[in-house]
Amino acid sequence: MNRTNPRTIIHARAPIRVNDIGGWTDTWFSGEGKVLNLAMSPRVEVEVAVFENPSCRQDRAHVHAVDYGDRFRVDPDAPGYDRHPLLQGALNSLPVPHDVDIEVALRSHVPSGCSTGTSASVCVALLGALDRLTGPGRSREAIASLAHRVETEKLGLQSGIQDQLCAAHGGVSFIHMRDYPAADVEGLALEENLLADLGLRLHLLFLGSAHTSSALHEKVIALLENRSAGFEHLEALRRLADEAREALVKGDLEAYGEVMRQNNERQRALHPDLISPEADRVITLARDHGALGWKVNGAGGSGGSLTLLSGADRDQRDRMIREVEGLGLGIASIPVSLDRAGLEVWES
Repeated sequence: MNRTNPRTIIHARAPIRVNDIGGWTDTWFSGEGKVLNLAMSPRVEVEVAVFENPSCRQDRAHVHAVDYGDRFRVDPDAPGYDRHPLLQGALNSLPVPHDVDIEVALRSHVPSGCSTGTSASVCVALLGALDRLTGPGRSREAIASLAHRVETEKLGLQSGIQDQLCAAHGGVSFIHMRDYPAADVEGLALEENLLADLGLRLHLLFLGSAHTSSALHEKVIALLENRSAGFEHLEALRRLADEAREALVKGDLEAYGEVMRQNNERQRALHPDLISPEADRVITLARDHGALGWKVNGAGGSGGSLTLLSGADRDQRDRMIREVEGLGLGIASIPVSLDRAGLEVWES
């Protein structure tokens, strides 16, 4: 923030998403969808400092994308979408009142292109802050829906619904998409000892480069929207989401790990390039060190990240992470923890 004495500062933060069992089914071409995913910290963070706008300037939003070292001004009523179009789309969705001039700072603590739904989390957090500024106090479901529409309607992107819902609700979510994009979200009330165990044994591994697989995903989507040979895999992925839910409710981490492995192979069956060579190198090491489960996060493809569920032996777990990071290529463990709160917004 580069000015003093704002009228108020609005803070918002939202978790990222990992281990999306049933991903690919929360889409327009799937029909029915079922996903079980986990909300994680580190969260994305948004600050909106609100100042007076006595000159009634139109470009009344000054955006600072901290992780990119980028600053720019935008007219929320007429965004150009030339820089950080997701942010401009969010600002246009809940336009800033004309009597204020705002400074928006956004931060993420995971690498760009990590395949953890970070863009959805940023959009949810920014819309949560703008909702506090503009009113009337929308529900988490409404904020998630608005964030989804930013990507699909304003930017014309392919987007499932799970990332926005996870960012808004937090916790361990079972998402049942009845009819795209309408969905019910069940937050699983799991035993505290199970949540503590998950917190110790879940690991997020960045695979060394930003996720860049749009062309590959378009090929898979073209296959699925025609309900051709790959469509049976969507049915299997929906069943795996049910099985993951059942395993966690029972507190059975071995069964949960098995579901993770099966989901990963279903992604591979959609297209072999959805599981990258880097991911397979990490998986091989994890298997050798007694890991229970592994899954490429998000839709898969080159770069991005992988979720591992380690075994109970702490020393073996530590050796696994050291050897994974020793692979080089920029592969790195990102410290994470389960996040139960979802979207939070407050003022100072």
